[in-house]
Amino acid sequence: MAKRVAVIGSGVSGLTSIKCCLDEGLQPTCFERSDNIGGLWRFTEKVEEGRASIYRSVITNSSKEMSCFSDFPMPEHFPNFLHNTRFLEYLKLYAKHFDLLKYIQFKTTVISVRKCQDFSTIGQWIVITESNGKQVSATFDAVMVCIGHHIESYVPLQSFPGIEKFKGQYFHSRQYKTPEGFEGKTILVVGMGNSASDIAVELCQRATQVYLSTRGGSWVMSRVYDNGYPWDTVIHTRFSNLIRSSLPWTLLKWVTEKKMNEWFDHENYGLVPQNRALMKEPVFNDDLPSRILCGSVVVKPIVKEFTETSAIFEDGTVMENVDVVIFATGYSFSFPFLEESVIKVENNQAPLYKHVFPPQLEKPTLAVIGLIQPLGPIMPTAELQARWATRVFKGKWMGMM
Repeated sequence: MAKRVAVIGSGVSGLTSIKCCLDEGLQPTCFERSDNIGGLWRFTEKVEEGRASIYRSVITNSSKEMSCFSDFPMPEHFPNFLHNTRFLEYLKLYAKHFDLLKYIQFKTTVISVRKCQDFSTIGQWIVITESNGKQVSATFDAVMVCIGHHIESYVPLQSFPGIEKFKGQYFHSRQYKTPEGFEGKTILVVGMGNSASDIAVELCQRATQVYLSTRGGSWVMSRVYDNGYPWDTVIHTRFSNLIRSSLPWTLLKWVTEKKMNEWFDHENYGLVPQNRALMKEPVFNDDLPSRILCGSVVVKPIVKEFTETSAIFEDGTVMENVDVVIFATGYSFSFPFLEESVIKVENNQAPLYKHVFPPQLEKPTLAVIGLIQPLGPIMPTAELQARWATRVFKGKWMGMM
């Protein structure tokens, strides 16, 4: 009898996990709390509880050539970088092609996942779900957690003294949807990730002025790279990786900085990363340097303090008459349906072997898929994680554990 696997979530990671279960002859049941697939990539007009939320204009930062699953290329007529509606269309085509929808239970929330009494022997899990106000308990041989990490907003208000006095509007970037309603406003965006840059560039076309406050700066790249090719098709090649892995660290750092400053000198724009030695994921925005140059986006250091109507920055400068503050300060994640003894999240880090398996489990029958931020697309990474996990569940790769 095929082993039963519970898959939690039907976004990118959940869909490829269902597919990988089927490839290995396992029997998947996917639980999705909303009414459709897509996870992060399904735009909704309003923020939904327990679901990732994106703004209407979101476009992929990785190209279609690098973002597709290994066994399902994207349609040729799709552009190189996809609007979220196009990417969602791709996920629907993938689900239809491999007949995945029949394994998904929609509008079903996972309440708890706990070990069976004899877990150390059989490695099974009791999964309790709720749908239409009714709870159901079922036993599974393995569990794949595919909930992503863009659900719980992280807003460290304690780091911004005076925010409680601020009379304007403030919210996390998760709440942002469209630029409508921000006409004529003075807006401060706090953060320097992809969302912060996208929102600042989009709002500066409607607002009176947009300020971008960054603690440590970031390398900013264009999606268009050498000779007009998508950036990731140039950087993520075997040859490029071989060269990078062969260079001494100091030389690699120098080469990287030189390459990053080819498009524009980050120092002139106040965007030099504070800890440039860490090769963290860059920001992809084709318009930000131009907007800074035109003055419609002004880069500022981190906010030291808020007053009722203004923001005081670490360099002593003051921004008066602030109407809106948008905190693009990232996300925290948790596993509310799991006991702490299974995965204990500390400092927004989960101790997972190879970013997939909780190492202290007696049996490797629970895997977290997609909880990783690679320098490049998450889709093939999540697929490889799911392929490995399902092989472990099947007993093919037990030696690796």
